[in-house]
Amino acid sequence: QTTRKQSRPEEGFACLCPRHGRGLSASPRAPPPPPTPPPPPLLQGPPYPPLVLLLVDPWAPDEALGEWRRAFHDGRPRGPLWRSKKLIGKEALFAIQGLKRFKGDEERLAEFVRRHVARLLKADKLAVLGELERQEEVDLAVKMFRIIQKEDWYKPDVFMYKDLIVALAKCKKMDEAMVIWGNMRDENLFPDAQTYAEVIRGFLRYGSPSDAMNIYEEMKKSPDPPEELPFRVLLKGLLPHPLLRNRVKQDFEELFPERHIYDPPEEIFGLR
Repeated sequence: QTTRKQSRPEEGFACLCPRHGRGLSASPRAPPPPPTPPPPPLLQGPPYPPLVLLLVDPWAPDEALGEWRRAFHDGRPRGPLWRSKKLIGKEALFAIQGLKRFKGDEERLAEFVRRHVARLLKADKLAVLGELERQEEVDLAVKMFRIIQKEDWYKPDVFMYKDLIVALAKCKKMDEAMVIWGNMRDENLFPDAQTYAEVIRGFLRYGSPSDAMNIYEEMKKSPDPPEELPFRVLLKGLLPHPLLRNRVKQDFEELFPERHIYDPPEEIFGLR
């Protein structure tokens, strides 16, 4: 008994079906798909940052992006200090936190200043001063300003005085503001219109219109050309004091004849 060896038909030729005897034509086989390239090392597995998720899959649902944001949130506070943390060095951030932590203990505060604050670089010390003023930690800002004044590289700067005086005036610490004001005048520095306006506004809020008028008289002796802002602040704050307001109004009309002043009805303030 001979066995017939069945050979596989060549691709593209007809053959007989062994069961039905029909002729079949073998079609050429499709080439196998190319292998999928491996993902980049950054995307081989979670976790990867949400920025990469946005770049890879821009149509990802918001829920998925929210989960990634929560997964990669570092848990640090998002308070006033951290808004500008990218502009402040780590040493300056550490100094700000330490000053705020020990501000109620003079002994520990002095030790912290001696060990950590005094050794800061110039840029870090200026950054600490500006950040304390922005957070309205004015007592610490004054202390930091005194530390800066003792440095060899310190030079009198009207803008440094201005920022500190404005911060003190906004917190209604007018006694400390006038001390800094006196130091500024001792160094032959003249403030600008904004500084005059903030100090005058602070005295008006503090309930001392006479001190506000003293600053106004000093402003008129300034070598800089007058500006409207301090006059507007005084004219608004001196409404309950018509005699003082009339003096400022006359000076304003002489300096700015093309400008107009709104006078509210007198009965609003009980002047009649």
